[in-house]
Amino acid sequence: MFQRNKDKIYKIKKRLDYFLAQWRNCQLCPRKCGVDRSKEVGFCQIKNLSVYTAFIHRGEEPPLVGKNGSGAIFFSGCNLRCIYCQNFKFSHLCQGKIMNEHQLASLMLKLQAQGAENINLVTPTHFLPQIIKALLIAYHQGLNIPIVYNSSGYERTEIIKALEGMVDIYLVDMKYFTSSASWLGSHTKDYPFYNRRAVKAMYQQIDIPFWEDGLLKRGIIIRHLLLPTMVKEAKRILWWIKENTPKAYISIMFQYRPYFKASSVPRLNRPPNYEEYLEVKKLVEEIELEGWIQEFNPPEELAGVYFNPF
Repeated sequence: MFQRNKDKIYKIKKRLDYFLAQWRNCQLCPRKCGVDRSKEVGFCQIKNLSVYTAFIHRGEEPPLVGKNGSGAIFFSGCNLRCIYCQNFKFSHLCQGKIMNEHQLASLMLKLQAQGAENINLVTPTHFLPQIIKALLIAYHQGLNIPIVYNSSGYERTEIIKALEGMVDIYLVDMKYFTSSASWLGSHTKDYPFYNRRAVKAMYQQIDIPFWEDGLLKRGIIIRHLLLPTMVKEAKRILWWIKENTPKAYISIMFQYRPYFKASSVPRLNRPPNYEEYLEVKKLVEEIELEGWIQEFNPPEELAGVYFNPF
């Protein structure tokens, strides 16, 4: 067993009780519902570990995909639940398959056997105790590829700090810079406060990236999905990244469509236009941030609404 996996096993065993305590009086995310999630549901609307789908994903950022793809596991439920969510079938409506930690560990090992370059945990926060248990099982059975924490960015810094040493790559959203935008898109005003603190905590853990054979093995990628009419939000986020997390990679996405309930909100009822795309792209190039810029109007099948369940 690799020494790094031994270190992860040690850290999981040391911190598992902490995560279980956060789950039983749920404080896993900024909602701080305070319910016993072994018995009740909180804001995330789900109690039992549930996975909607898992597959070799080739639509993620290039250094996560490589030649063989990212082993993406999409969990049901969500602690943020944006009104334009492209994954609404499982994030809002909680569709998915209930499984235990042993089954999740087997799923991780299956993805590794299929050639996955990493295990990509999509929206994992509300199931952290179960995921950590599954990782412990999987490491003992030979899991040895990087762990990607794929998050909306609505996180408590205390939880992120407790994950230190368990996560290899943070793939984290910065959705909004202002409370007004956060309220419009996600019906929460405190996202920017928690988001910036969490991203800083992630960056402090992994400020120096590690690459091997063209793949990112350790590092942080900050995503921003451009929303229509919100170029100013995007620019303020980009400048914040430049000033606070300069060694992080950025990923600017232009795949927004008015999914789910977004068509009822005039400001969100269209994709970004080409002028908005060019304005954001120009700033990324001017301030010399490293990363990836998605093409304008990318293929719509990248959206979770088109993913097939198990």
